[in-house]
Amino acid sequence: MAPRKVIPINEDWQFGRTDVEEPSFLPVSQFPTNVHLDLLHHNLIPDPFVGKNELDVQWVGEVRAWQYRTSFKTPKIGSHEKAILAFDGLDTFAQVLLNDKKILETDNMFIPERVDVTALLNETDNQLVITFDSAYLRGWERVEKNPSHKWGTWNGDHSRLGVRKAQYHWGWDWGPTLLTCGPWKPINLEIYESRLADLYATVTVDDSLASAKVVLHAATEGKASKVRFNLSLNDTVLSDTVDVTKDGNAEATFNISNPELWYPVRYGKQPLYKATATLLDGDDELDVASKRIGIRKVELVQKPLKDQPGTSFFFKVNNTPIFCGGSCWIPADNFTPRITKEKYQNWVKLMVEGNQSMLRIWGGGIYEDENLLDACDEQGILVWVDFLFACGNYPCDPEMLQSIEREARENVKIMRHHPSIVIYAGNNEDYQFQESEGLTYKVDDKDPQSWLKSDFPARYIYEHLLSQVCQDLVPETFYHYGSPWGGKTSSDPTVGDIHQWNVWHGTQARYQDFDKLGGRFVSEFGMEAFPSIRTIDALLPQGKDDPDRHPQSDIVDFHNKADGHERRIALYLAENITFTTSPLEQYVYSTQLIQAECLSSAFRLWRREWKGPGREYTSGALLWQLNDCWPVTSWAICDYYLRPKLAYYTVKRELNPITVGIKRVEHRHPKNKYTRVEIAVNTKLEIWASNFTLDDVKVDCVVKAWDAETAEEVFSETIASSQQLPGNQATELTVIDVPVKTPNAGLEGRTVVAAYLYQDGKLLARYVDWPQPLKHVHLQQPQNLVAKLSEDGASITLSSDKPVKGVALESEDETVKFDDNLIDLVPGEEVTVRVTGASKSTVISTRYLGMRN
Repeated sequence: MAPRKVIPINEDWQFGRTDVEEPSFLPVSQFPTNVHLDLLHHNLIPDPFVGKNELDVQWVGEVRAWQYRTSFKTPKIGSHEKAILAFDGLDTFAQVLLNDKKILETDNMFIPERVDVTALLNETDNQLVITFDSAYLRGWERVEKNPSHKWGTWNGDHSRLGVRKAQYHWGWDWGPTLLTCGPWKPINLEIYESRLADLYATVTVDDSLASAKVVLHAATEGKASKVRFNLSLNDTVLSDTVDVTKDGNAEATFNISNPELWYPVRYGKQPLYKATATLLDGDDELDVASKRIGIRKVELVQKPLKDQPGTSFFFKVNNTPIFCGGSCWIPADNFTPRITKEKYQNWVKLMVEGNQSMLRIWGGGIYEDENLLDACDEQGILVWVDFLFACGNYPCDPEMLQSIEREARENVKIMRHHPSIVIYAGNNEDYQFQESEGLTYKVDDKDPQSWLKSDFPARYIYEHLLSQVCQDLVPETFYHYGSPWGGKTSSDPTVGDIHQWNVWHGTQARYQDFDKLGGRFVSEFGMEAFPSIRTIDALLPQGKDDPDRHPQSDIVDFHNKADGHERRIALYLAENITFTTSPLEQYVYSTQLIQAECLSSAFRLWRREWKGPGREYTSGALLWQLNDCWPVTSWAICDYYLRPKLAYYTVKRELNPITVGIKRVEHRHPKNKYTRVEIAVNTKLEIWASNFTLDDVKVDCVVKAWDAETAEEVFSETIASSQQLPGNQATELTVIDVPVKTPNAGLEGRTVVAAYLYQDGKLLARYVDWPQPLKHVHLQQPQNLVAKLSEDGASITLSSDKPVKGVALESEDETVKFDDNLIDLVPGEEVTVRVTGASKSTVISTRYLGMRN
C-alpha cells in the first residue's frame, strides 16, 4: 500500500456572482477566504470597518448565488486507493459540484465534510464549483416554516437562530452586521487505501502527581493492521506497536513515573508531550498523525463553604486551587480567514504579560482556530469553551438537532487534546434569556423529551445532547449547562457562575460596590471605553482631518453598537470625574480612566474573597472582553489592533501575584432614629493583602496619607510588621480611620492614602486610594510632574510634587511600549516603568485627571 497523499486545493480559485445576466469571475484574494475579503481585494466594496460603510455592503449578505470555482489535476490513483475531497469548513449554505455532478450540500458552517469522489474524477482536469446561498434569507425561511416556535433574541435578528453559522455575523452590541459566505477553511484532496481518522489521548494523573497513565487512541480507516504509537518529550521517547481491532481502533497505554506536568502560567511550566500515531503495513508507513498533549490533573470543585451559603466553583490544577483572573474572547476579526497564527500568538502574549490566567471563548463566535488553542497550551492560559449558542431561544426540530450533534462531536474531537481546555459550557446567556422572557423551565422535570415540547426546547440541547457528547468524548473535562448557570436562577451568586452586568446594564450600580455584586465565579462583567486615538483615526474616512473627529459625531457613534451607550458612558463619567469632550484625546483618556477604575475595582474586591481553603467565596473573574472584531468603542481592554487601553494595565496590577488593597467605608451613627442633625460620621479604611504565590510571605505594611489640596504628608506608619501572608489567599490586615491632620474637620474627602508592602525592605506592592467620587476632590495641578526617560531608553522614572490621579504615558511612536501605565503618584516617591522600543531621543508625554489643556 502507498502512503496517504494530501493535496491542497488552494490555487487558481475564482469567485463571482451568478444570479446576474452576465456573470464574471475574478481571482480570490487568498485561500481560505470569504466573499467580503475578495470583494475588498478588488475594490468592489468599500472597507466596512471605515466610516459607515457597513451600511453600504449589506447587499452582499443577501445575494443568493456567490460562486467559487477552481480546477485541479487528477493525481495518480492506485487500483485499491480512493480519492476524498475534505472540506474543513464551508460558510454556510453551499452546493458543491465536481465535474457538473452534485457531491455535497451543507447548511452548517462548523461541520467538516468528507466526500468520496473516486468515481467522479476525470482523467486529467477537474472542475470544482461551490455555490453559496444567503444565510440571512435562508434563516428567515426557516423562521417562517416554524411559526409555533417562540422566536426571540438579544442582538441580531431571529433568522440567526435557525442557522448554524457564527451568530455575531448578524451583528452584536460590539460588532457590525457582516453576513459572510465562502470556503472559510482549507479544502484538500486525499488519496489513500488506509488512513488515520483520529488521534487523541486520555490522561490520568495519580493524586500524588508522582505518576500518570497516558492512553493514546487511534481510529483507522482501511486495511492497515498495525499502529505504532510514540510519546515523546525532549529526548525521551516511549513507543509501542499494536494491532488494529476489527472496528478499526487501536490504543496503547504508557505509564510514566514523575511526569513533567503542564501548569497554568506562573504556577509552573508548560511542557507539551508529542503523541504520534503511525499507520503501518508491514514496514511501510502509510499515514502519520501527531498532536501535542499536556499531562495535568484538573478538577472543578463544588463543595459547601464555611460561613457562607452555597458551594464553591473553583478549578484545581495538579492539586493547586487556582484563582482564575482573565478575559472573555470574541473572534478577533469579522473576517476570520485573515487572522494569522502570529496574531493569535500576540493576543495570548498580551494576556500572559497582563497576568491573566484564563480565556473564555464566547458562545456567539466560532469553534476557535487551533492556532489560538495552541498558543494557550504553549503560554499556559486556561481555556473555557462555550458551545455556539448565544442570547436566544433556539429551535430544536429533528434536522437541527442532528446537525448540532454532528457539529458538537466533530469539534470536540478536534479540540479535546488541548491541555489548556478545562471546561465546556452549553451556551452563553440562553438561560438568562429564558428567565427574562418567562419561557418554561421546570427544575423538577427530568424528562428530556418533554423539554422538546415546551416553549424552551433548547434545554434539550444543553442538558441532554451536549452533555451526552461531552460524556462520550471528554468525560474527564467538566461540562457546565450554560454560562451563567447554577442555583435557583442564573443570577444566583452562591452557586456556579454569574454574569454581573448590574454595572453598565441592569441597575447601573456604582463600580465602587463590586464587592456587593460578586459571585462564586464571575464569568462576565465590564465597562465600555473608547479605543486608542490611533484606532479612531483609522475608522474615520479622513483620519485626523475628518470633521467627525469628535466623541459625539455620527461616525464615532456608529462605531459603538451598545444600546444607550451615550447615556451610560456619560453616566459613569458624570458620576465619577469632571471631564470635557474636547479635545478628543482627553475625552478618550477620560473614558479609559473610568473603565480602568471600574475593572481594577472588581478584581481588587473579588480577589479579596479568595480567602483560603473552605472560603473560596469568589474564585474567578473574567472581564468582558479582551478583544474586538473591528475598530469600535466597546468593553474590550485591547482594541482591534491589539492596542491596550489603560484598563489593561490596572487589571495587570491587580492580578500581580502579591497585591495590597484598600476600601473606604463610611459609617453613619445617628444619635436617635429621628435626628437629621446629630449624626456621627466615621470613615474607615479596610486594608488587606493578597498573596497568590504558593509560598507564605512575611511583609511589612506601611500606610501613608497626604492632603490632596496642600500636598502635605499627614500620616506615615507601619500598620503591620512581619505580617504572615499565607500562600494562595487574601489576608485581612487592619481597619483604621482615614488618617487626617485634624480630626473632626471633614478632611477625609481630601485625603489620599497609599499602602505599601515590603519584604526585607524591597517593595512588593503598592496601591493609592482616593476619596470617591473623584469629581469631589479638589485636584491640584502639579508644578513638578517629571517623566524622566533613562539614557538607554529602557525605563521611565515618574515623580510629582502633588498627589496626581491617573498619569498616562504616551508616545507618538507606536513602537514604544510601556510595561505599566495609568499610575497614581504621591509626593516623595518615584515610580519606575519599563519601556521597550524607545531611545534617549524618544519624546514621552503625560496626561492625567484634571489636567488643564
